Amino acid sequence: KTTTKELIQQVLNTSLTCYTTKGNLNNHIGVPLTILSIKQDAEIAVIEMGANHLHEIEGYCQYAMPTHGLITNCGKAHLEGFGSEENIKIAKGELFDYLRINGGTAFINTEYDYLQKMSIGIPNIITYGNSAATFTAAVASNNQMLDVITMLDNEKLEIQTQLAGQYNLPNVLSAIAVGKTFGVSNANIKKALQTYTPTNSRSQIIKKGTNTILLDAYNANPSSMKAAIENFATIPNFNKILILGGMAELGADSQKEHSDLVNLIKKYKWQKVVLAGKEYSNLPSEFTHFNTAVEIADWLKTQEITNAHILIKGSRSMAMERVIS
Repeated sequence: KTTTKELIQQVLNTSLTCYTTKGNLNNHIGVPLTILSIKQDAEIAVIEMGANHLHEIEGYCQYAMPTHGLITNCGKAHLEGFGSEENIKIAKGELFDYLRINGGTAFINTEYDYLQKMSIGIPNIITYGNSAATFTAAVASNNQMLDVITMLDNEKLEIQTQLAGQYNLPNVLSAIAVGKTFGVSNANIKKALQTYTPTNSRSQIIKKGTNTILLDAYNANPSSMKAAIENFATIPNFNKILILGGMAELGADSQKEHSDLVNLIKKYKWQKVVLAGKEYSNLPSEFTHFNTAVEIADWLKTQEITNAHILIKGSRSMAMERVIS
């Protein structure tokens, strides 16, 4: 959500006075603080809403009063608080419920059938996706950085982003859809998306010696882990190292989700797999396990790793960025 919010703000800010959520202040404290920070000259505001229980987003909508809304996806995040995947859809759908009642507009990613079903009854729908949508785009190449091709107003745009991973395509496309809806020019959209640089351990590319590190360690859940691993597997480099931390807030599903993740990892060929956290158990003998990111950092100092691509990802509680600190 945060990357999508920042991309949208970056695009809108080229043409409108736009205020937005700082960092990921998206909870019961952050949402009011964001609203209170909006000044009189505002033309538009982008407010990120996060939740881990039912009725939280419903409450935010009562005082944020959104006219437009976008749900990135309903992945397996905060399962412990929500209780089930179905409750995640209900909780996030509280935004769509508000838009439906108040005649708002929803931006829908057509790649998710459930979002299309959740948006039924909302009077104004704007779609984006790989195909069969108002706004479409495709990955231009299999480079480390995401390059996107899209057609806007019969103009072909090639956008070279500084984001890592094909899984960021929907985030870029959502910013394109929102930008065009609010009158941002093609040139400004391209410039905004090409100049956006991820920070705070979100899809950051870091060069250390001959090694290339993809640091995506701000947070993790089963859905985002799966996307990151599958994308990393497509990078054309034989010397790929996975360094993954445990996933938090999964409740009773934790053991199964971590086991499923290990099975996914085993489908691909890696130079090395290093896992951290108590969540991983019954690991294959070829996997290396540590309790903390700091222990991995100490271990890395004893290794002579060169010309490698390294993916580092885990839940915020694991602070996996400490692996390279």
